[in-house]
Amino acid sequence: MVYWVIAVMMTLYSTITCPYSHRCRIVLHEKDMDFQVVDVDPNNKSEDLAVISPYGKAPILVERDLVLYESNIINEYIDDRFPHPQLMPADPVMRARARLLLHRFEQELFCHIAAFDGSDQKTMDKARSVIAEQLTMISPIFEKQRFMLGDEFSMLDVAIAPLLWRLEYYEIRLPKQAASLLKYAERLFSRPLFIDALSASEKVMRK
Repeated sequence: MVYWVIAVMMTLYSTITCPYSHRCRIVLHEKDMDFQVVDVDPNNKSEDLAVISPYGKAPILVERDLVLYESNIINEYIDDRFPHPQLMPADPVMRARARLLLHRFEQELFCHIAAFDGSDQKTMDKARSVIAEQLTMISPIFEKQRFMLGDEFSMLDVAIAPLLWRLEYYEIRLPKQAASLLKYAERLFSRPLFIDALSASEKVMRK
């Protein structure tokens, strides 16, 4: 299959079950803008992807002669390019704190997701345990506020939502101490634009 990078609008090369691609689809829907999604089969990737991106994997955003990869970089560009609704804080201090938290998500949560692509049960069990522990630690935040940064939906919520959607799929079970986080997750999932951003394969990840 050949992918042509001739775009009159933003084109997102996206894997239908990839949590990182899922993040980008959420932001594109939140911005209510014209874009197209090209589904990439991770088991049968075109050689063209290696030309577009040095890593040859989704998500990849193409807009005219601009090519971006890595979900947080893609999403911040979209937020800057189309500022309504704004998903990153406008205040420089809060913006820096948000970026730091996004970095922590990668280092403390999403770095363990790769384990679920393998077959080593011990590695997967350890990943489940670490993710459950980290999520339980942040659960008290949602006893006092609706979203990560308060009452407004932000890029932090975008970043963590795909993982929360996949908890059942990854067989991650949270303790009762994480009840507030699970209620927060349901608030995210009830957003119409979140639902619109789901691929058919993602929709069946939750019963």
